[in-house]
Amino acid sequence: MSKQWGGRFEEKTDPVVEAFTASVHYDSRLAMYDIQASIAHARMLGRQRIISQKDAQKIVQGLECIRKEIEQGKFVWNPSLEDVHTNIEHALIQKIGECGKKLHTARSRNDQVATDVRLWTRAQIDTIIDLITQFQGVLVEFAEAHLDIITPGFTHLQPAQPVLLAHHILAYFEMFQRDKMRFKELRPRVNILPLGATALAGTPHPIDPYYVAEQLGFEQLCANSMDAVSDRDFLIEFCSYSALIMMHLSRWCEELIIWSSPLFGFIGIGDAFTTGSSIMPQKKNPDVAELVRGKSGRVYGHLIALLTVMKSLPLTYNRDMQEDKEVVFDTADTVENSLIVCTKMVSSIRVNQENIQRALDLGYMEATDLADYLVERGVSFREAHSIIGKIVLYAIKNKKHLRELSMDEYKSFSSLFDKDVFTILQPTTIVKRRNSPGGTSPYWVKKALLKAKKQLIK
Repeated sequence: MSKQWGGRFEEKTDPVVEAFTASVHYDSRLAMYDIQASIAHARMLGRQRIISQKDAQKIVQGLECIRKEIEQGKFVWNPSLEDVHTNIEHALIQKIGECGKKLHTARSRNDQVATDVRLWTRAQIDTIIDLITQFQGVLVEFAEAHLDIITPGFTHLQPAQPVLLAHHILAYFEMFQRDKMRFKELRPRVNILPLGATALAGTPHPIDPYYVAEQLGFEQLCANSMDAVSDRDFLIEFCSYSALIMMHLSRWCEELIIWSSPLFGFIGIGDAFTTGSSIMPQKKNPDVAELVRGKSGRVYGHLIALLTVMKSLPLTYNRDMQEDKEVVFDTADTVENSLIVCTKMVSSIRVNQENIQRALDLGYMEATDLADYLVERGVSFREAHSIIGKIVLYAIKNKKHLRELSMDEYKSFSSLFDKDVFTILQPTTIVKRRNSPGGTSPYWVKKALLKAKKQLIK
């Protein structure tokens, strides 16, 4: 089968090279976007009388027919035709004859590929934003359903201070809100039409790219034809922002893995999202959470791969850029599937309040509030910190909780302690006193929930 570009060549392409350079086995997923862009291009050619209206209409009809074949799974992809674009054009020529060859007027595979990839990326951005919103929705539902539960908050994975469980969960809502904002900000940079740049220099034909942009929903045109065909910044940003999503999902899954261990026992993950052991009958492993955690490295690798592909390329298009698609396709698949499974997994989580309550007695988490108690009575924080440190050491040596120390024992460290200190030591009081904006007090957490709901609706 002759190549589109075969006129200048005397020898056939080596079969090894054909197999090495073929991309249709993965870029066929761009087919619908290629047809969409080709239809807009053909209509523009007809409107501008670059080709006849009759030929333009025939091309559009042929492309619509090919689209139906692909949707129905009847289209046969030919690896010897290199890529998705050539496969579709070859099928079009077979269907409608010589006028099918006119479709490629005033465009190159360079600007064709760039257009298809931008259309695909735009669609993935919209999908990911929607999936993030769904995940945030179940986080809000989970937080609201457990609004009264106080849990240990950690630093260095050591018990630090009591916080509302809802406050902890809503921290992840904020992470994913930033992720969503990043993708929304990226969308306009993706939504720029490169078609019309042709190979790199533009075209002498009287094209109307503004019409094509309108047909395809692009907001503006690429300002420089050389940049139009060689820009992959938007894909690097897509992979970068995807890596951040996976990092946040990985952190979330790490919490679930730790909390579901019997050594913590704060939560149980539903059977539908866990697996067993081939040798240990008692095991219930958080494999889904572990896989999401592991897949973050996969997406990080794709980002580095794409940066490496682009780092030394002179203008304009180079075949190295073929390597962009597999990494971004897999990045999108990984992010979308991870968001879907994590969203469903949240609904399976059951909270073990008794174990959480027992954990509140570990680690002397009331210590900071004791220091604040003395500060409120005129002691400098550094001095208060030292006094409470000595009290904690005393309690450890005497194997007592801070709530179990007597008034005489407190007075032995500072005369400023009074009976109201025992109120300060209650987790409910500690949480209520954290009433600074964005803090863990019920007042601010309820406000955060209300704000989160409004953001989801918006």
